[in-house]
Amino acid sequence: MNLKRHLLPLLILPVLAVCMLAGCGHKDAAESGVQKMTNETKDKNTTDTGALEKITLNEVAHSIFYAPMYAAIENGYFKQEGIDLELVTGFGADKVMAAVLSGEADIGFMGPETTVYTYNEGAQDAVVNFAQLTQRAGNFLVAREKQDDFQLSDLKGQEVLGGRAGGMHRIM
Repeated sequence: MNLKRHLLPLLILPVLAVCMLAGCGHKDAAESGVQKMTNETKDKNTTDTGALEKITLNEVAHSIFYAPMYAAIENGYFKQEGIDLELVTGFGADKVMAAVLSGEADIGFMGPETTVYTYNEGAQDAVVNFAQLTQRAGNFLVAREKQDDFQLSDLKGQEVLGGRAGGMHRIM
């Protein structure tokens, strides 16, 4: 029994090493594979006329946290995949959800709270959250004057302005 406990990890290590090295290869071969895959995907997603599929994405706010998505748009990666992406800023999760529910937007880019609100209100065709682009909220605490050695306890008794109606709840 003790032998199995020590032998099993030794047997698993070579298997893991082979799996990790399987992704390694010559740079040119990898690039040609990516190019081939992109062309195959493009052929699948474009229509018979070669037109791009029009998708409207309504984002809750324009934020530096979404830089990877903006870079993908600017570098034409969506077009390479057969998508003509129109990016619209809704300026609030409530407005983004309204655009999705009305059909004005195909995708709403917002936090999950609005999905819960509309579901709890009895939406007939509730939206589904299906992706996560960020793992942190893009909220900042700012002041009019510089505060050296700031502590959260400095906020005690102070007025803190939250976001806006329909946005994320204030946590203080």
